[in-house]
Amino acid sequence: MDQLIPVRAILFPADGRQPSVVQVMTSPTQFGAQRGPCMPHPEAYMDFIAEPSTLGGAKPWKFFIVYSLDGMNGKFSHPYIVYYPTVSRDGKPFPINKSIRNIQDANFCEQNAWRGNVIIGKFHDHDHPFYSLMDASMADFPIMKNFIRSQGSPARVQY
Repeated sequence: MDQLIPVRAILFPADGRQPSVVQVMTSPTQFGAQRGPCMPHPEAYMDFIAEPSTLGGAKPWKFFIVYSLDGMNGKFSHPYIVYYPTVSRDGKPFPINKSIRNIQDANFCEQNAWRGNVIIGKFHDHDHPFYSLMDASMADFPIMKNFIRSQGSPARVQY
């Protein structure tokens, strides 16, 4: 059996601690001689998140992809993937992410607030992000800080 493969990503903790690099484990979604897509497990860093078994196997988190920043003429050669929690264990709202709130400062809007722990990873194949996850580092932090500074949460979070 194939084993879990770690990939580094940046964690933005909801409790206001400084963002840091963490290892997100990925597991293969198919088994065989060729490497296929890997399912990331950002839920390991998401406090109060629902168990997939209580959701009929659905993921209690979502993701979206950042191909570029506002004002860029092209796309990143290595786009970013943002994981955020959507279903809490107890049905209550996730706490507002203080790390992101501090970054947004005057641009913070409670209606579009990021909630819970947010994890940002990186990949290299624009067409197949789960085939091509790669390590992110704190060198990526300034780029993601610029993204976060002007972006609210991507979707209404389900509680």
